Formats: sequence, structure tokens, C-alpha cells
Amino acid sequence: MVHHMKTLLSTLCLFAVLLSACKKQDDESGTNGKEAFASAAAESDATAEEVFDDVFNNVMGVSPEVGIGGTGVFGRMDVSSGRLEGIDSTPCYTLTIKQLTTATRFPLQITIDFGNGCNARDGRTRKGKITVVYTGNLFISGNSATTVFDNYYLDNIRVEGTHKLANTGTSDKKSYTTQVINAKLSQSNGDNIQWNSKKTVTQAEGGATPLIGVDDTYNVTGQASGSVQLNGKYFQWSTSITTPLLKRFSCRWISKGTLSLNKGNDAVAVLDYGTGNCDNKGSFTVNGSIHEITLH
Repeated sequence: MVHHMKTLLSTLCLFAVLLSACKKQDDESGTNGKEAFASAAAESDATAEEVFDDVFNNVMGVSPEVGIGGTGVFGRMDVSSGRLEGIDSTPCYTLTIKQLTTATRFPLQITIDFGNGCNARDGRTRKGKITVVYTGNLFISGNSATTVFDNYYLDNIRVEGTHKLANTGTSDKKSYTTQVINAKLSQSNGDNIQWNSKKTVTQAEGGATPLIGVDDTYNVTGQASGSVQLNGKYFQWSTSITTPLLKRFSCRWISKGTLSLNKGNDAVAVLDYGTGNCDNKGSFTVNGSIHEITLH
């Protein structure tokens, strides 16, 4: 009798476990599961895009010797006034320039040290170091820059990984390939995003004033993949840009364009950066329902 009772209890327990597993699987593939996935993937991918767009701007902005100069933390945008001003940002960083060979000026290594906290006119706080090695001026096709990070933070996000930027354009049209390799973006609570991407950044406006960055606009195309550990849950996704993203040096956010958020081979949602206004609003659509997100 005891033996039969133990067998019955074991069977009931196994049934309960299987039922729970099936319910969990159904929840994750149902409406709520798709919305949770889309929310985590959309916000995480947008965060990674913004972080490395800022890296792009800083790599280009150090000086006219290596790029356009005057973009990113080196620019003239005051977000508090919402307009361009005629004075440069108040420097709260130091630059260390190292010529890697005595025979030629390039390759050139530049380290941007933001110290324990640098509050820039673009409204962002940076700390730690960014080190960039330039093979030549990024205006010239074939030249590239590779960036690594040393205890670097953008606002409250710790940034790790490698960023590569290469000029793949022609004399009459600027175009760049960007790669983000094994990036990790970490929060103090343990949440983190891991991200890889390969994008093409092609100039759409501003070509008539090559030495002025604030009137430039670029179209961004390409793919990315990532995962996020968020509040004890794990999500993995990939993206493909379906309508080119709009990038401006004069705006800290991507302000237009759409991409498909995919789970495995399935397109689950669409991330929409808006209609071109320079603001921190975006949205994702899943199962016909639109959800707003805030860009960082």
C-alpha cells in the first residue's frame, strides 16, 4: 500500500511539473510572452544603438586631423537650450596623443580620459577612458579607427567591447562601415546587454560642407544581434533594419527608421524610432499593439 501511494505521489508530482513547463512554454509563445520579449529586445537594442552611436560621434569628433572634429563630446550642442551655440563644450576630459611609429604620423593612438565624471553640454555624463587607434584621417577612403574601453561609463552604463569604424566611401559620397564586437553594457544591479552589430552609415545631407558636422545626416542600414539579462530573465534577439535609421550629429538620438525584432527565425515585433523629430521617443509594435519606449 505504501509503495503504491509513493508511486501515485511521484506520478502526480511529475504531471504537475510537466503541466507547469507546458504552461510556461505557452505563456512565452503567447501574447504576453511576445510583448515581454519585444519590450526587452526593443529597449536593449535601442540602448546599444545609442551607446555606440555616441562612440561613433566621439571617434569622428576628436579633431580635424583624424575626423570631422567638433562632434560628440567635442561638439557645440547644448541640450538645455535645444540649439547650436557658437562656443565649444567646456572641456572636462584630457587627450593623450601617441604616435605609434616615428616614421609616419599614422597610425595614431588617442586616449580620451573623462576621469571620475565629465558632464558634457550634450547632457551626458562620461567617465573612464576611450582609446582609439587611427590608421589615417577618416575622411579618406580605406582609413579606419579601432576603439576599446577602459572602465568607461556612459551615464550609468559600463561599456565594454570593441568598436571598428572604416571609411568605405568615395570622393563624392561619404560612407562608413561600423562593427561592434562582443560588446557588454552593464548596470550596477547586474542587468547587462551583450551585443554585436555590423552597419553601413551613408551620408544623405551635408556633403557640400565637408568640414561642418552639425548639418550632416546619415542613413544607417545593417543587422545586429544581442541578449539581455533583465530582472532575472534572459532574452535573445536579432535585428535587421527595414527602413534606414536617420542619424544626425546635431541630435543625440536616432530619430527615424524601423527595424525588425526577431526571435530565432521569427519576426516578433517592429521597432520604430519615429518620424524624424529629435526626441527620445520610440515605439515597438507587437501583435498589432503599439508600445512607447524612452531612448537613453
